[in-house]
Amino acid sequence: MGKKMFEWIRRRLQPMSATITRSAEDQAAVDEAAAQLALYHFQRCPFCVRVRHQIERLGVPIELRDIQRDPDHRRDLIAGGGRGMVPCLRIVHDDGQVEWMYESADINRYLEQRFGG
Repeated sequence: MGKKMFEWIRRRLQPMSATITRSAEDQAAVDEAAAQLALYHFQRCPFCVRVRHQIERLGVPIELRDIQRDPDHRRDLIAGGGRGMVPCLRIVHDDGQVEWMYESADINRYLEQRFGG
């Protein structure tokens, strides 16, 4: 995909909402909850760009695991989630159960519901 096409897609998928601001106490709670999340992605995937913009807009410090730059992340994604498709959000629930959420729209909806306030 050419650079111009990638930039066009990135702009089209970029969320239009403003960045969320929180009190220091509220942000600390978000930071703690985000420690249970990891996003499997790669840089030039337009759907991953969409999710990364949502993460940035919501101010959620989610660990990013690039499956193209780190073969261990790709192996972990396939072993845990069953597919090498990105984006994929790994969620560790309070009871220790691990959920692998695919599809950018589903991930963005989950993040908005959990962190959108």
